[in-house]
Amino acid sequence: MIEAILHGFLLAFGLILPLGAQNVFVFTQGALQPTLWRALPVVLTAALCDTILILLAVLGVSLVVLSVAWLKTLLYAIGILFLLYMGYLTWRSQPSSENEQKAVQFSPRRQVIFAASVSLFNPHAILDTIGVIGTSSLSYAGAPKWGFTIACIAVSCLWFFGLCLAGRLMGELDRSGRFLRGLNIASACIMWGVALYMAWGLFTR
Repeated sequence: MIEAILHGFLLAFGLILPLGAQNVFVFTQGALQPTLWRALPVVLTAALCDTILILLAVLGVSLVVLSVAWLKTLLYAIGILFLLYMGYLTWRSQPSSENEQKAVQFSPRRQVIFAASVSLFNPHAILDTIGVIGTSSLSYAGAPKWGFTIACIAVSCLWFFGLCLAGRLMGELDRSGRFLRGLNIASACIMWGVALYMAWGLFTR
């Protein structure tokens, strides 16, 4: 049981650590929102989406869904459009010297929609979850399997909260707004880069 939990912890941490559109969006919202409480929707949504993906991967449901060719193509198309739009809005954001956004205010509803889009409409993230977490879970059964699953979910939830908190602290330190503006530019470029990569994969496969 302990071995399964440790395995799930290390595996989930290794998968979630690399910089991607999801991590960038959570960190950016932590930095740009006026309080940590205002960034809570993005944290809860990202954690919930990862929880759903992990459960589907462990139960084997997502593998069946993604075996449908047209559904996989639809996921790619939706993900590309969302990332392009999110990149545009993020690029437009103009943090002021008081760390408030002049141009675009990400409301709780928009945070939820965008966080869900970068989590659920990213086929590469879904395939990674299925290929790594789903496959690794096959080594366990019963209580150890659920221990492995819960460990993966716990890492995801704690990671997003910590990432948001780090963004908030960084935003508090940046009184000039230069760091936040640079973060917006970098975030937009990463989102557009991921969208182009997904588009390339869509038209070359």
